[in-house]
Amino acid sequence: MIKVPTARPLPLPTWPDSADAALSLTFDVDAETGWLGYSRFNEIDYSKWLTVMSDARYGIVRGIPRILALLDQFGIKGTFYTPGATAERYPEVLREVVAAGHEIAHHGHLHIRPNLLDRDGQREELVRGIDALETTLGVTPTGYRAPAGIMTPETFELLVELGFTYDSSCMGDDRPYIEEYEGRSILELPSHWSTDDWPHFGWNLDSGTAGPADQDAFVRTWMGEFESTLEEQRHLTYVMHPEVIGRGYRMLALRELLERIRDSANVIYLTHAELAELVAPAGIDSL
Repeated sequence: MIKVPTARPLPLPTWPDSADAALSLTFDVDAETGWLGYSRFNEIDYSKWLTVMSDARYGIVRGIPRILALLDQFGIKGTFYTPGATAERYPEVLREVVAAGHEIAHHGHLHIRPNLLDRDGQREELVRGIDALETTLGVTPTGYRAPAGIMTPETFELLVELGFTYDSSCMGDDRPYIEEYEGRSILELPSHWSTDDWPHFGWNLDSGTAGPADQDAFVRTWMGEFESTLEEQRHLTYVMHPEVIGRGYRMLALRELLERIRDSANVIYLTHAELAELVAPAGIDSL
C-alpha cells in the first residue's frame, strides 16, 4: 500500500487585538545559494555565470533594504527563511534583519532541493544550516521551509528528529494544520504557489522562462486571496524572494497591497514563530 501524508485540521484561534484575520509576510533569502548548490547536480558551474550571480545578489543589495524599510513603515514583523550559506556570505545584512526584530527561519544550507539528496545528505544540509545561523547570527531556528518547496519522507523524519517546531513546505490546507506521515507529526504553516511571488515574476531555472510581469494582476490575485481569508477569518502566508519582490515597481505593488489590506479590515501580522505559538501553544503533542 502506498503511504500518503494526512492532514489534521486545527481550530482557528481568536486572533489578538480582536483582529478579523491574520497574515504572515515571509521572505526566502536565497541569494546565490540556489545556483551554487544546484551546480553539484548538473555539471554547470553557475559561479562563473556572472550575470546570474549578480541578479541573485540583487536581493541582498537592493531587495532587503527596501523590504526592511517597507515593513518598518507598516510596523510589520516578517519571517526570513535563510539558507545558512546566505548568512555566511552576508552576515551584516542578515544581522540588520535580526536587529529589526524579524524572525530568521531555516531554508537549507546551500538551498539544495531535498529530493536530490539521500538521508545523510539531507541531514548534513539541515545541521550545517542550523550551525551557520547560530554561529553567524546567534539564532537557533525553530521553523523550516524546504528549498524549492520539496519535502521528502526523509526531510519529514529529520525535521521531527531535530526538534523543529513547525514547517512551511506543504500545502494540504489553507489554515495551520498538523501534517502527519508514518506516525510522525509536525505543525504545518502552509503556503501556496499562487501566493508566492516567484510564479508571478521569477525566472524558471529548468525551463528558462519568466513569469508574467503584470503587477496589477499580481495585486488582484493576492488581494483576492486575502478577501477569502478575511471572509473565513483565517490565516494567510505570503511568500516572497528579495531578488524578485525587491525590484522597484514590485515593491510599489506590495505597498499598494498592504495599503489596501490596511484600509479594508482589522488585520494582525504574525511571524511564523508567533503563529506557531498561537495555534499550538503547548506543542502538537498536546493537541
